[in-house]
Amino acid sequence: MLVTITCPECNTDGRFSVVEESYEGPYKCWKCRQLLFIELDGRNLKSCRPLDDQEFERLQQVEKLKRKFNKDDD
Repeated sequence: MLVTITCPECNTDGRFSVVEESYEGPYKCWKCRQLLFIELDGRNLKSCRPLDDQEFERLQQVEKLKRKFNKDDD
């Protein structure tokens, strides 16, 4: 599913592709490179807030651990 997100920093529309009906995680504006944490419910943007580099790194580490444990379960 393709979702359009308007960056709160530069007001540029960006497109974001998701597989699931809902998504919660990082998004980076293609134009101004602002990191955002977004929550989607279907095609609706529920929330959007700035994300700093430290929080982005932490989210990446959490996702890496999730993939590792899911892979071990297979």
